[in-house]
Amino acid sequence: MIILKTPREIALLKEAGRIVALVHKELESFIRPGITTKEIDIFAENVIRKNGATPSFKGYQGFPGAVCVSINDMVIHGIPDKRKLKEGDIVSVDVGACYKGYHGDSAWTYAVGNVSEDAKRLMKVTKEALFEGLKQAKPNNHVGDISSAIESYVRKNGYTSPYDYTGHGVGTSIHEDPMVPNYGIAGHGPLLKEGMVIAVEPMVHMGKSDVIVLDDDWGVVTADHSLAAHYEHTIVITKDGYEILTSL
Repeated sequence: MIILKTPREIALLKEAGRIVALVHKELESFIRPGITTKEIDIFAENVIRKNGATPSFKGYQGFPGAVCVSINDMVIHGIPDKRKLKEGDIVSVDVGACYKGYHGDSAWTYAVGNVSEDAKRLMKVTKEALFEGLKQAKPNNHVGDISSAIESYVRKNGYTSPYDYTGHGVGTSIHEDPMVPNYGIAGHGPLLKEGMVIAVEPMVHMGKSDVIVLDDDWGVVTADHSLAAHYEHTIVITKDGYEILTSL
């Protein structure tokens, strides 16, 4: 069931989103070669908590980290550990914060030092795909309009997306209806209405779309070990378009 949010709820979701955006802003200068994914996790959790929120992902279905940290061929759901970032890596950090019972959710991909031109292009196209999708986020459009726009842009640039992982609604749960796939048919899927809050999150592979779930039952890697990038914003549908909630 899709739950339309009240102005009061949207205000709380906006504060949760602001805290998530603040984490990402702080991570820009924190991420560098030599630090571990666990250090990223601790740093992000500290920012979340000192701003009056709690990490949405910590303990969610048993997930052990405060944030998901996914390096290179890992698409999503990387468990923070002792692995060190190296010059030339790209690392996606998915951050969720719960403020007074409402969640913000945003992922961003970061270059670790100097990265290859191929990696830069992948990150650029993935970020652009997010905003291509958001152009379709307005009342009386369909979820499929967002999905189709993302898929078209990704494929036009020679990349793919996984089929099993999607965007989603956000509210008092970190994952609510509707699902927001990164592929689809324009004009299909749930109708977008004012007050809907959704996370739109292109995950893009340099190679094929196939993925493998690791033995830890969380980390998802590209089957061909090609690089992957991930960008995500939580938005609210307004009377004439959308507003990004996970920005400063």
